[in-house]
Amino acid sequence: MADPKGFMSTPREEWPRRPVEERVRDWNEVYVPGALLPIISRQANRCMDCGIPFCHDACPLGNLIPEWNDLVSREDWRAASDRLHATNNFPEFTGRLCPAPCEAGCVLAINQPAVTIKNVEAAIADRAWEEGFAPPRPPERLSGRTVAVVGSGPAGLAAAQQLTRAGHTVAVYERADRIGGLLRYGIPAFKMEKRHLDRRLEQMRAEGTKFRTSTAIGKDMGAAELRARYDALVIATGATAWRELDVPGRELAGIHQAMEYLPLADRVCEGDLGISPLSAAGKHVVIVGGGDTGADCLGTAVREGAASVTQLDIYPQPEAARNEESEPWPTYPKIYRLSAAHEEARDLRTAPAADADARLFAASTLHFTGDADGHVRALHLVEVDERRQPLPGSERAIPADLVLLALGFSGPDRADGLIDQLGLVLDVRGTIARDEDFATNIPGVFAAGDAARGQSLIVWAIAEGRAVAAAVDRRLTGGETRLPAPIGPYDRPMTA
Repeated sequence: MADPKGFMSTPREEWPRRPVEERVRDWNEVYVPGALLPIISRQANRCMDCGIPFCHDACPLGNLIPEWNDLVSREDWRAASDRLHATNNFPEFTGRLCPAPCEAGCVLAINQPAVTIKNVEAAIADRAWEEGFAPPRPPERLSGRTVAVVGSGPAGLAAAQQLTRAGHTVAVYERADRIGGLLRYGIPAFKMEKRHLDRRLEQMRAEGTKFRTSTAIGKDMGAAELRARYDALVIATGATAWRELDVPGRELAGIHQAMEYLPLADRVCEGDLGISPLSAAGKHVVIVGGGDTGADCLGTAVREGAASVTQLDIYPQPEAARNEESEPWPTYPKIYRLSAAHEEARDLRTAPAADADARLFAASTLHFTGDADGHVRALHLVEVDERRQPLPGSERAIPADLVLLALGFSGPDRADGLIDQLGLVLDVRGTIARDEDFATNIPGVFAAGDAARGQSLIVWAIAEGRAVAAAVDRRLTGGETRLPAPIGPYDRPMTA
């Protein structure tokens, strides 16, 4: 704790965003380049080094937050990087994409704005790359054991890196043509530029991890064949089976799942496409679903030049501050938040009302109507109460040339045949069943991340990847492991 009065003398200051009119003309990250480091040491000084740091428990990774806050306040970036990487393989990802449950658990947040933990994390990670504090860490010797990881999202990559560093020979199989899972094809570049992902993948290659793209296990390669090739198999395919909207008119053209739309925009940024086949340019766009995926669609549609963008959220508009009775500190509160995408839609006057949020809260879709060619032209909605019951007389229609369904995911996709070919047992939620050691019902087969946990946060995916790696290492080495195992699959709530 470098400054005992820092939390009293220094106000919270976040990484500034670029002006809306500038950033919506490109796909670069929304933040002002180079503006974080000049403020971050002062912000780290606000950390109180609490006797009981609740931020630790709020973080699924158990990040050593007070420790690296203190080191950053003293500008000891190398030591801060060491402490951060001790618990988190990919802090440059979480520092940009995690919703920061740690900040909700910050003791300072009881009656003041929390420490900017997420910004400090991003600053440490970026400085580590700039200064060469994150070199490849290949193992000193190989174990002679082999592991296949299916899925290259954050859970699969974390598991692969940990197991490679433990000395095992690891190959990651990905059905897409590039590594990264939703980090590559799902998360828009304006939230995290892909150079961060590419840089970490090069580190993993230098450490010895092998990558196999364009290989759908169960389709391009039989699951039994893959299992026979390796000593252990980790399933980390994510929860990519999207939820549907079963209302009249769903069959009309122009209605798509969010994860049909977002990857195409990412492919435009990768240079694979000139224009997305589902581009929102000139269209009235309606997004059904009030979560982060819907916000990603919102920011993407604005950048593509949509005529208007509206996001429907079935829940009522949250309060501006924490409800101390229903969501007491240190729980993660459901409060009104204005993301960069919502800020863009509001400021560019693409919302239904010129000065309004692009979101319509407490709104439920009734049905769609279209033109003579069978293309959607309107979404009919009704306002609902807190029990999601329709309010009489509140029905209305809004223009819709492109409708994007962002309703979340129900579990792993079974279309490729991986689950069925292996004979994996699913639990009541439709996710892969496993025991306290991440082991499935098939010997030598483990499951981690959203495929087993259910749809969750990136920080949970990395934590599960690290934990399953420790479990696999114990199995391969006869009961001992030097890898940290911070969590078990059932010892925390499903979400933040």
